[in-house]
Amino acid sequence: MHTAAGQARAQAVLDRPGLISFWDFQEGAGEERVAQGPHPYRLREMAGLVERAEEGVFGPYAADITFGKWLCIPRAACPALDLHGPDAQVTVAAWVRRGESAYQGCEAIAGLWDESRSMRQYCLFLNLRIWNSAEQVCGHVSSVGGPTPGHLWCMDAAIGQTPVSRDAWHFVAFTYDGKEARAYLDGRLDERETYNPYRYEGGLFDGGEAGADFTVGAVDRSGEPGNFYTGLLGGLAVFGRALSAEELRDLAAATLG
Repeated sequence: MHTAAGQARAQAVLDRPGLISFWDFQEGAGEERVAQGPHPYRLREMAGLVERAEEGVFGPYAADITFGKWLCIPRAACPALDLHGPDAQVTVAAWVRRGESAYQGCEAIAGLWDESRSMRQYCLFLNLRIWNSAEQVCGHVSSVGGPTPGHLWCMDAAIGQTPVSRDAWHFVAFTYDGKEARAYLDGRLDERETYNPYRYEGGLFDGGEAGADFTVGAVDRSGEPGNFYTGLLGGLAVFGRALSAEELRDLAAATLG
């Protein structure tokens, strides 16, 4: 069931060139979340049922992701999301309403990012907590798969300036064009000296057939799922190119009003 307003918002995403997959999370608990757009990939529940809340962006509902729940598509089942190589570009965009939680760690929204096996490619995060950051939109990228040389972890990310509040819907996104990663909050480049835009040449890591799965709400960390997102997820879109600042501003206006 979709409302007319929800359908109009969804169409604004579907009409954007370069779309790979778009999920609106209208399905109920126990159902696979099936993408719209060129690639109808199916997100599967991985740690029990993900309920739906009666508060959505693209329809009456949103996925209600409680702490420890997450979704996944095996790598072999989503080849178009395997963006890699020196010329790779990506945009990951999500419509979120963060939940209250005692958890203070990093929050993974979506991407191909496996820290346990050094198979990092790209991932949209909140609250990454590196480079004196907390609560902001973050776009993590890696050309090496493993930690940034000279560090214990991957430290390469665009990180905004503004905390993402927990009392409203927000449109969060990041882009990577092969030279810079950029983090956006509600359609605006959330500029921060040195870190947004973040200069990063070299493209995205190629994990091959054994690389990372596409995960939503968590990433593999220290041999098990971690970095959990908690809250409502009203929509998720991945594009195979870096959307412009104007395009992201227009998407925010069309979907959040």
